[in-house]
Amino acid sequence: MELSPVLLYGEAEGMVRSLQSFPLRDTGSGGWLKQHEYIEKLNMQAILNASAGQEEMIKDLLVTHGKVSSLIRELITVEIWKQKVFPVISQLQDFQPRSTFPLYMVIHHEATIINLLETILYHKDVCESAEDLVLDLIDYCHRKLTLLLSRCSAGEIAGQDRLLPSSASETSSLEELKLQAESLEFDVALKCLSVLRYITDHTDSLPLSITTRLLNTHNLPCVLVELLHSCPWSRRSKGQLQKFESGRWLSVPAEDQQKMTKLDGQVWISLYNLLLRPECQQKYNIDGFTRGQLLKVPEVWDSIIRENSGKWKAIAKHQVKHAFSPSDSELRHQAQRWAQTYNMDVMESLVPDKPKCGSCGAEAGKRCSRCQSEWYCTRQCQVSHWQKHKKTCELVSEALKKMKEEAKTPM
Repeated sequence: MELSPVLLYGEAEGMVRSLQSFPLRDTGSGGWLKQHEYIEKLNMQAILNASAGQEEMIKDLLVTHGKVSSLIRELITVEIWKQKVFPVISQLQDFQPRSTFPLYMVIHHEATIINLLETILYHKDVCESAEDLVLDLIDYCHRKLTLLLSRCSAGEIAGQDRLLPSSASETSSLEELKLQAESLEFDVALKCLSVLRYITDHTDSLPLSITTRLLNTHNLPCVLVELLHSCPWSRRSKGQLQKFESGRWLSVPAEDQQKMTKLDGQVWISLYNLLLRPECQQKYNIDGFTRGQLLKVPEVWDSIIRENSGKWKAIAKHQVKHAFSPSDSELRHQAQRWAQTYNMDVMESLVPDKPKCGSCGAEAGKRCSRCQSEWYCTRQCQVSHWQKHKKTCELVSEALKKMKEEAKTPM
């Protein structure tokens, strides 16, 4: 069955043309949220085109209008926001948001952009159009992977499912948001692995500075060997081997446990490119020390140094006042836009796996009849989750009702 397009060509071109880099201070503002919606829709359309083997118009438009570099700048900006501004916002005593959804949009923005880049960077012309910003993208991916490795080395189980408290009194909405951010961080790091693999595919047509950054600045082969050793996308749960695929943990039958996953393949292809491609062999000096590192587990990298200064607090207070404390009328208007952007039929076609319960995280088969946006496994879970879901449910259902009324109104 052919899936309906999210965007027509003219709509997609208008959205791509409008992409810009926002200052950190404007993160979460009205204009920023509008661009986030555009990128979400562009990402959905890119996935639909790629999965259906159709002409990839989003990739072509981003290259034609020189917007790949804008995506990379936005990616790094939101990374800085998550590391420097979000922790300060979470600690502000007087911040009592009516809804944490605008904050979640900023956190989710990073995952959306890296997902779009993962989809389009398979093509050589995309890498070439990013020009020097590919260096920044390599640095970004290296940071994500080394942070993932440091957490594995520290004994933390990467990607571990976390059970949210059953009652609203046990946790605040901001604390719940932190857990969601941690879960997204794991998924983003694994997508960075695919992005790096695609960059290594095209080293023969990229500037020598790219190869130098991969091999000499970051010594990526050693990082990849450590990833193979740590294998953060594999774990044991209650004695059962599980592997992370397609955004979720799946149990692996005994007969399939020796099979290579897509993530294993990305690491091995990257190693092949970096160690055996002629242009890489000329740049990589495999001396005794490097050879030893490639044949054993490298030392554990130090954790990223976290610092807090007055400028991050100033930005956080500005955003709390102007972006993350909307009035009820602004929330209703934004809810209507969210309902249009996150069309459930389209989202379900992109994610064929069964939805999870909004309360306990188990596989769910029942959807909230009012807003159609939340899923539950049992009536008991729906009742226990109502106090958290109530505000969102009212806003989304009201927006959907208004959209239906407007659709019936003759022009």
